[in-house]
Amino acid sequence: MKAEDGTLKNVAQSSFEETQVDDGFLVFTFKNDSSESQSVVRDINSDYIQFHFCVKGLSAFIFNQGRYTLNIQEENSLLLYNPQRDLPINLEVSPNSWIVSVLISIKKFHGLFSQEADYISFLNEDNKDKKYYKERTITPSMAIVLNQLINYNLNQSIKPIYFKGKAYELLSLYFNRSEEADIEQCPFLVDETNVIKIRKAKDIVVARMSEPPSLQELADEIGLNIKKLKEGFKQIYGDSVFSFLFDYKMEVARKLLESGENNVNEVGHKVGYSTASHFIAAFKKKYGTTPKKYLMSLS
Repeated sequence: MKAEDGTLKNVAQSSFEETQVDDGFLVFTFKNDSSESQSVVRDINSDYIQFHFCVKGLSAFIFNQGRYTLNIQEENSLLLYNPQRDLPINLEVSPNSWIVSVLISIKKFHGLFSQEADYISFLNEDNKDKKYYKERTITPSMAIVLNQLINYNLNQSIKPIYFKGKAYELLSLYFNRSEEADIEQCPFLVDETNVIKIRKAKDIVVARMSEPPSLQELADEIGLNIKKLKEGFKQIYGDSVFSFLFDYKMEVARKLLESGENNVNEVGHKVGYSTASHFIAAFKKKYGTTPKKYLMSLS
């Protein structure tokens, strides 16, 4: 399948859709739910920064007439920018794979971050004319927004404004990452030992998400006081311990529901809710819909 304009394309169980949310600002969603690989080809000029998110499955970017291939794995993202030459999209999407792409002109993007351009490495004075690519994992918060984009089922008349808001939210989450922070702006990160302890804390709450330790228990286990645990976790992961855990639990719950192997009660129990009503309320708080309605929207 080749999708080369802004209309919805359907091939078997596949769909590609392009939404223009503003001048120089586009969102592509592609769901390949078929059993065969599908291709998406789209001319993109050098004025655009490209953000590609593999929500599910596997996809491959093909460059230079097939001479070079770059894979993007599930739950990973790829940022592409080359002011020296056009970077057309030539994307091979594997079976049962979903991709969301956000394309924004460098002029518009620079306007968003004009006062913080040096904070974003590829926008600073030294790099602004150089090609740039960056691979990253998709955070739970980003995964929520991506799934809202790819599973959009509201009235078509509000789609542009909805996608615009979600695209900006996605960019803000993408750049709210400690990797982009200057060490001088984030003194906590100078101490590698503390960073290791904070990452251990994240691993602990994820591993024990159904029965997580209290903040004090967690602090004791990693060998930091509560104040340093809170500050460090916020600096590295951009959120409090339990807000991060909540997002993670909801993302796990969403995937369990989609697998069809567990009912709502079982999924709620697996992510740590003793009653279905508490789980349903938590799911609705995060996704704006109940687990049952969410599943119905996918069918």
